[in-house]
Amino acid sequence: MATLIGGITTSHVPAIGRAIARNLQGDAYFKPFFDGFPPIHDWLATAKPDVAVVLYNDHGLNFFLDKMPTFAVGAAPEYRNADEGWGIPVMPPFQGEQSLSWHLIEALAGEDFDLTTCQEMLVDHAFTLPMALLWPGSAAWPVKVVPVCINTVQYPLPSAARVYKLGQAIGRAIRSWDADQRVLVVGTGGLSHQLDGERAGFINKDFDLKFMDSLLSDPTWATKYSITDLVELTGTQGVELLMWLAARGALGEHVRQVHRNYHIPISNTAAGTLALACR
Repeated sequence: MATLIGGITTSHVPAIGRAIARNLQGDAYFKPFFDGFPPIHDWLATAKPDVAVVLYNDHGLNFFLDKMPTFAVGAAPEYRNADEGWGIPVMPPFQGEQSLSWHLIEALAGEDFDLTTCQEMLVDHAFTLPMALLWPGSAAWPVKVVPVCINTVQYPLPSAARVYKLGQAIGRAIRSWDADQRVLVVGTGGLSHQLDGERAGFINKDFDLKFMDSLLSDPTWATKYSITDLVELTGTQGVELLMWLAARGALGEHVRQVHRNYHIPISNTAAGTLALACR
């Protein structure tokens, strides 16, 4: 059976992509964020995942407001990104792990999750930038991938409790996959930020740090909040923490912290990174 080795959650702000493209990782503005990754690179080199299941939210490249599934799973042989309108570089294609994709789809449908199945799928910066942060400078990606897209854009959104249960179901499915493969779960987005409206620039450091702590000590803590509560506490776009919750749900009861980092701001966003290993 497959081995679920752990999970990594991190921000996916487009400014990160521009910093990578312009080699600004050592710039004073970006350095505290990028400095959070060498310990994670060391862990990945030891853990050696074969597949990454990436939980992310689409920003209009593949889905738009007229067609926005609550949960979508990629089942394509490969995934490509495209310029989203602000010059994000096109990256090498990602090779899909179709066997795990269909296993996930069947397992999640069997647990009454209604899914959109995508046999053709573009992936946007919420998917590509975390991959570039985890495996910098890759001419060819060292892992195969399964994209899982969660709606955080078009209301009504799935509740935090529902998303956590989705993550738990994903974890069960990975562990029951009949393959000698090592699987990493990646959750992308957030943390607190609001890019528009009267509260543009809003960041809630206290909540962010409590949330990161809870993923170790009490992973269901955030599920007590409604989506409206989370928007109030973290900002309109801060609800991207749903992907962090799903990733944590997949890992099971016992985890240990590999590394964490938190930095304000990256383009008016509280940028967090957390790596957890399954025990």
